[in-house]
Amino acid sequence: MKQTTDKPLSQVIVDLQKDLATANYIADPALATCLQLMNVLEKPLLLEGDAGVGKTEVAKALARSTGRKLVRLQCYEGLDLGSSVYEWDYQRQLLAIRMMEANGPQSVDEGIFSQRFLLERPLMQAISSPEPVVLLIDEIDRADEEFEAFLLELLSDWQISVPELGTIAAKSRPTVVLTANGTRELSDALRRRCLYFYVDYPNFDKELRILRAKLPELQSGLAMQVVAFVQRLREADLRKSPGIAETLDWATALLNLRVEDLRASPQMIADTLVCLLKTQEDQAATDADAIAELIKRLR
Repeated sequence: MKQTTDKPLSQVIVDLQKDLATANYIADPALATCLQLMNVLEKPLLLEGDAGVGKTEVAKALARSTGRKLVRLQCYEGLDLGSSVYEWDYQRQLLAIRMMEANGPQSVDEGIFSQRFLLERPLMQAISSPEPVVLLIDEIDRADEEFEAFLLELLSDWQISVPELGTIAAKSRPTVVLTANGTRELSDALRRRCLYFYVDYPNFDKELRILRAKLPELQSGLAMQVVAFVQRLREADLRKSPGIAETLDWATALLNLRVEDLRASPQMIADTLVCLLKTQEDQAATDADAIAELIKRLR
């Protein structure tokens, strides 16, 4: 639902950042402004960026901060309406038919195609909810163009056609967040329908804030070293740069291994790079010499 306020926009953005921070998400002013515009304009938001930069977490934090239910649709190649919108509960329908036949001659079609036999999938759940939800359509670029065309129609009309029932209009309008990793090019029509924000890897200060928010027990000095090391590692020619999730995993591993200073633990760094580097090529390229060079550049 569109919300209005007498506060200046700058204060609204600051308040939104604080709300997201309480949900353990550190949002910069640009993203917070985009989220506010999404609310005011009642338009979907398309978040694009490399895997691991925190796109999905935006929708989760938005749901937590607003107290709304999160409905997630994970896209994949071959995604169809039965997995994303609805399908009929054929087993219950068959049981109902048998009961009708046992009760005497009557139309077995009567009442079989009704909503009590309808299995709601994420998109149907989102528009059928009496209260607005946050609808996360994750990795939309993994779905095919046919599904994207259907989704475009849904986002335009906020209704779903079920041949046996007719048109089911939305009871409430969900807040829609779509994410894409650049697996394939999305249509211009979908991009026009959405607001757009590119989520990049965080800079040093933002990643340090994220680390401190997620792992407050991590010592300040080690937290700075972890972020500095990962930031430098991303500058290397890697097939898959570590994302924020990898930074958090690595920091958690170091915390559990009681590492206090990366400069004193080069072997421990080498042994725990499995948390950061997820391909054989990247692990092979980050040898002892590369680790030693990165350690020299730590604060």
